[in-house]
Amino acid sequence: MAHDVYDNPLITRYASRDMAAIFGDQQRYGTWRQLWIALAESQRELGLPVTQEQIDEMRAHADQIDFDAVAAYEREKRHDVVAHIHEFGDRCPLARPIIHLGATSCFVTDNTDLLLMRRGLDLLNQRLAGVIDRLAAFAAEQRSLPCLGFTHLQPAQPTTVGKRATLWLQDLVLDLDDMELRHDALRARGVKGTTGTQASFLQLFHGDHEKVRQLDRLVAAKLGFQKVFAVTGQTYTRKVDTQILDALSGLGQSCHKIATDIRILAHRKEVEEPFESGQVGSSAMAYKRNPMRSERICSLARFLMNQPANSAQTVATQWMERTLDDSANRRLVLPQAFLAADAMLILMRNVVEGLVVYPKVIERHLAAELPFMATENILMAGVEAGGDRQTLHEEIRKHSHDAARRVKQEGADNDLIERLQGDPLFANVDLGSVLDPHQFVGRAPEQVDEFVDEVIEPIRRRYAEHLTRFADQLRV
Repeated sequence: MAHDVYDNPLITRYASRDMAAIFGDQQRYGTWRQLWIALAESQRELGLPVTQEQIDEMRAHADQIDFDAVAAYEREKRHDVVAHIHEFGDRCPLARPIIHLGATSCFVTDNTDLLLMRRGLDLLNQRLAGVIDRLAAFAAEQRSLPCLGFTHLQPAQPTTVGKRATLWLQDLVLDLDDMELRHDALRARGVKGTTGTQASFLQLFHGDHEKVRQLDRLVAAKLGFQKVFAVTGQTYTRKVDTQILDALSGLGQSCHKIATDIRILAHRKEVEEPFESGQVGSSAMAYKRNPMRSERICSLARFLMNQPANSAQTVATQWMERTLDDSANRRLVLPQAFLAADAMLILMRNVVEGLVVYPKVIERHLAAELPFMATENILMAGVEAGGDRQTLHEEIRKHSHDAARRVKQEGADNDLIERLQGDPLFANVDLGSVLDPHQFVGRAPEQVDEFVDEVIEPIRRRYAEHLTRFADQLRV
């Protein structure tokens, strides 16, 4: 790697080699050549004067790209597709006359982008399924550990650590649904010509409309697409890019929320992300155990969540049949959105696989707040023991306010239970049994079981062969 010029940290530090390869030059421009081969094969099958020898020659050199020669041609022609046509033609002199026959540049650029995004979604969906699987295992393991719930980031009715994890999971499952939908909805641009009218192909086939339609379908099938866009301008509608980036942004939103929750819990010393034996939390403060991986997830997610706005502006400014101001923008936005999502999921997998829970800290925090939350149960127990509800309610209110004032103004422990134990009105109430935290979590453990069984298990079955594939890919 050259160290005297800027390199993209998504590639050098964060994303996987798998994702970087999908959007790398070899795969992108190799796909262009596969498209030219698919076009020539389909044209031959439909009766155009394309020989098998020409197709065989193209196949023999499909993976051999002289990028220096391409660069030289592009400096001369100022056109990347033309440069690759010339370089491929140099390698395939027999096929040179029929390479790119009847096509426009977007035949290779747009169909390739659709293929690369489909491959990228394949990889992301597999990664996300792995994160869901590991987080579900954590949820099941912690299904019944009571902890404080929070609304408005203030202590609220208790839940369990596992139940909270199912809230994270539910968002990720919705993201997987959306990304699978976008993957399955992708279709080929096909062979549509310079403004989408297929005029050049209609001329090649001497006015035979049906053969032009067959060519569109044949090429798409050779690319692995079941469907073709019914109409296009010069490009497929850029709204497709926005729909995909919206799905990736949704994933970013979910990961940001999860990582933020983990950062807050780490602040409370209840849950921590994995921290390796030699890891340094701070260059100055040696004791620090900063949640740097969760912070990086939030950082990458913020970058990812901003990409749809860029893509939306591209859609809005594609005048008439197309404008070229989408090109440079998409070269940046599309690959980097996929690379950022990939990097984020690598981190998510690492974090959720190594989450550390501190039950004693959780228990202490819950015990500090539980007396206030137990007051309704205490009131009911007092009534069952023969007390007057209104009198008991007023007494609990006064004791609660006095205990809260002591906690806030003096920094003392919550002594509400001790106050009630000393009050003769509650002499017949077993205050110890009323404070069992498991009484306050409702159906949280059962909800975890049901969620894993009904929602997670089908995902595990669907992605069974990929669930262990991506472990241990964190680089920094």
